[in-house]
Amino acid sequence: MKYSKEEVMQYVAEEDVKFIRLAFCDVYGVQKNISVMPHELKRAFEYGIAIDASAIEGFEDEVHSDLFLHPDPSTLTVLPWRPEHGRVVRMFCNITYPDNTPYTNDTRSLLIKAIKDAKKCGYTFYFGAEMEFYLFRLNEYGKPTKEPYDHAKYMDIAPDDKGENVRREICLTLEQMGISPESSHHEEGPGQNEIDFRYSDALSAADNAVTFKSVVKTVAARNGLYADFSPKPLDEYAGNGLHINMSVKNDKGEDFVTQLIPALLEKTGEITLFLNPVADSYKRLGNSKAPAYISWSKQNRSQLIRIPAAIGEYKRLELRSPDPEANPYLAFALLIYAGLYGLQTKLELPAPADVNFFTLDKAALAKFKRLPSTLEEAKVCAKASKFVHQYLPASLIDAYCK
Repeated sequence: MKYSKEEVMQYVAEEDVKFIRLAFCDVYGVQKNISVMPHELKRAFEYGIAIDASAIEGFEDEVHSDLFLHPDPSTLTVLPWRPEHGRVVRMFCNITYPDNTPYTNDTRSLLIKAIKDAKKCGYTFYFGAEMEFYLFRLNEYGKPTKEPYDHAKYMDIAPDDKGENVRREICLTLEQMGISPESSHHEEGPGQNEIDFRYSDALSAADNAVTFKSVVKTVAARNGLYADFSPKPLDEYAGNGLHINMSVKNDKGEDFVTQLIPALLEKTGEITLFLNPVADSYKRLGNSKAPAYISWSKQNRSQLIRIPAAIGEYKRLELRSPDPEANPYLAFALLIYAGLYGLQTKLELPAPADVNFFTLDKAALAKFKRLPSTLEEAKVCAKASKFVHQYLPASLIDAYCK
């Protein structure tokens, strides 16, 4: 259910809510929040709540430190792991300068603008996220170790799969928060898991991806474990991917997913820095089904882009290079603009690469263009990209390239 401001005020008054968490993300997609009491909610809706932006990495400096959080009432949800008496609720916020103009580096606002720009062109984009994570044990001091919670393999079952009950608790918690999980299973690595949830509009999908990470980490901690979303937690095993499912329809409901492919093939290298933003991201690419080359095919999991075997409303493309360190607001915004570029220029769809990139010899691989192979190479590609500079503010690009 999506609430209005008035309905939020009523809910808080009637449901014994004592704390309202105003949530937002820094430029890297790390969730932050400030809690306000119920009597401050009206002020939050009317004027916003001030924060010290100089203390948040990638935001403002000490000279221009005041920014304001404006809660989005449609994102109201109860935090199920908090007490029922004296409830805690959360809303995502948009960020503005003191004069009420959108804050330049607010990636949620950048995604909202991308959605509006797509709508003006007659298109609506939809996204779904498949996010992988490892469960590690804690040491005697409660600090994370690199000891996996189990040594099960892909889609194993209990008792080998010890993460089964943790995933169950995560799924039930997500349902209580209005997010619909579709499937969950053990992944290839020891202690590695995956939970997929239903696709949705771009903004809801990004909000859900941020919520998902916080829920997984919270539930893991409650079970005496640590949830690790980093792209390559264990050098010898599969990395964590953020596979992004993407589709687009026009105002008539017609599907144009295949028209997105050539544009994404052209632009993904330029935006890789924002899809794979840390040094360990590049240890993952090219290993254990994570792509290193720019190509597409149907169903083939060694490709950058694949078209899963699905029909009707589930028809989509899957971009397999991103990892969970990506900021979903920024990633989805850039993918929307890349998609619009493809829809407007009507690029020719290249032939599919129906090969297994993990078994090809060097001569065959040399025919394909590579994704950036290091973080520094990705920074160079982003800095040189007219596309990136067209849609992202210089201050945000600098935050990623520093």
